[in-house]
Amino acid sequence: MFDLSLKLGKVPQIWKTSCVVPVPKTPRPKDFGDYRPVALTSHLMKTLERLVLTHLRPLVSPSMDTLQFAYQPGIGVEDAVLNRAILHLEKAGSTVRVMFFDFSSAFNTIQPALLRDKMEYMGVDHLLSVWTLDYLTDRPQYVRTRDCESDMIVCNTGAPQGTVLAPFLFTIYTADFMFSSATCHLQKFSDDSAIFGLITNDDDREYRGLIKNFVEWCQRSCLQINAGKTEELVVDFRRRKQTLSPVNIQGRDIVKVDSYKYLGVHLNNKLDWTDNTEAIYKKGQSRLFLLRRLRSFGVQGELLKTFFDSVVASAIFSGVVCWGSSISTADRKRLDKLIRKASSVLGIPLDTVQEVGERRIVAKLSSLLQNASHPLYETVTSLSSSFSDRLIHPKCQKERYRRSFLPAAIRLSCPIIQHHFTTTKPLISSLKLTLQPSSFRFHHLILFSVLTSSSPPTPFYKPPTDAV
Repeated sequence: MFDLSLKLGKVPQIWKTSCVVPVPKTPRPKDFGDYRPVALTSHLMKTLERLVLTHLRPLVSPSMDTLQFAYQPGIGVEDAVLNRAILHLEKAGSTVRVMFFDFSSAFNTIQPALLRDKMEYMGVDHLLSVWTLDYLTDRPQYVRTRDCESDMIVCNTGAPQGTVLAPFLFTIYTADFMFSSATCHLQKFSDDSAIFGLITNDDDREYRGLIKNFVEWCQRSCLQINAGKTEELVVDFRRRKQTLSPVNIQGRDIVKVDSYKYLGVHLNNKLDWTDNTEAIYKKGQSRLFLLRRLRSFGVQGELLKTFFDSVVASAIFSGVVCWGSSISTADRKRLDKLIRKASSVLGIPLDTVQEVGERRIVAKLSSLLQNASHPLYETVTSLSSSFSDRLIHPKCQKERYRRSFLPAAIRLSCPIIQHHFTTTKPLISSLKLTLQPSSFRFHHLILFSVLTSSSPPTPFYKPPTDAV
C-alpha cells in the first residue's frame, strides 16, 4: 500500500484525515492564540511519514541552511551562542543586538504548491514532491474539545502540527533564505528564527538590512510575522551607552526587552544568568513537590530515582553547559539547595550543580571533537598547539569571557584533549563518564552558531522565479 501510494503520488483520504485537538500553550489560556492545534492522524499515516522522512532527509541535506539547527543529529550548540557574543564584547565600542521573530501560525501558512517547487529545486524527485503536495492538500479535518466535535472541513494550506513530516517540511520551506557573515547571521530552530548582529561603533546597517530582507522574504513566502510579539535584546556594557533607534517592522517599532526566553533558556542584557536561575529554581521547586508526593504514596528506590532523573534533574540542569561555569556563587547555592532537598527525599547523596556542570561541559567538548560538523569544531581545533598535543587557552581580557563555555572546557579537560589527539579510539567511549540519564537532554537549546570571523558571507539562494 505504501509503495503504491508513493508511485501514484496519492495519499488516501482516510489516512490524512486528522482530528485537531487544541492544546494550551500557557497555564491559563485567554484567547484562541493561546492554543496550539495538534493534529491526530492514523498510525498508518505516521508510519508512512517516517519512511518518507528517512528517504527525504538525505536528498535535501546538501541544500539545507547550515544555521537551521532543528532535527540535526549530533548538533547541540547551547555553548556556542555566548562564546561568540562574549568574545565580541571583549572589543571596545561593541554591542550585541538580537532580534527574536515570532510567526503567527507558522506551520499553518505553508503554501503546498510553493513547497513543492522548492523541493524540486533542491533536487527531490518529481514523484515525491507530488506526493507531498497531495499529502498537504484536500485534508479532511475536524476539531474535538472534550465531548464536542466540529463539522468536517477540507484544508488546502499549511502542514498539520503534531505530524511526523510537518516540522521537517517547514525547514525545507524556509531553507531558501540564509545569511551568515562575520558580524551578522540568521539562525533558525524550526519556526524560531533570530537575527544576531555583532555591532561595532554603533554601525548597524548590515543588521538592519538583513532584517529588512528577511521581512520581505517572509511576505513573499506567505509567512506572517507577528510584530507585536517580535522582540529585541540589546547587550551593551559600555559606560557611555548611545540611544539606539528602534527597528521598525511592518510599520511598528519593535520593543526592546531586558530578558527573553529563547528555546527554554532565559537570556538577559547583563548575561549574568540571574533570570534563568530564578526560572529554574521555581520550576525545580514545583517538581520537587511532585517527588515528595510520590514518596508519600510509598514509591521508593529506583523508581523514585528514575522520576528524579527524568523530571526534577532535567529541569534543574537544563542548559547547564551554557551557564554551569558562568553563574554566580549565590545562584549556584540556590540550585544546590534544591539538590540537597531532593537528596533528603531520595535518601542518597546527589552531585552538586558544579559537579554535574563540569562533567557535562567535558562531555560536550568530547562529543564536539568527534563531530566535524559542529559549529565550534574548527574553533576548538584551531587552538591546538603546534608544539604539543594540548589546546591553547584563548586570551581572555575580561572575567566574563574566561568563565564562558570554551575557556572553562579547555581548563577542565586538558588531559582528555591530549588523549584525543594521540589516539584514534573514540574519545567519548574512553571517558567512561557516569552521566545522569538526562545529561544530553538540553531541551533542544540551540543558540548562536560560532563562525570564524574570516569566513565570507553566505549568499542567499532563491528558488526559480516561477516558484515564488
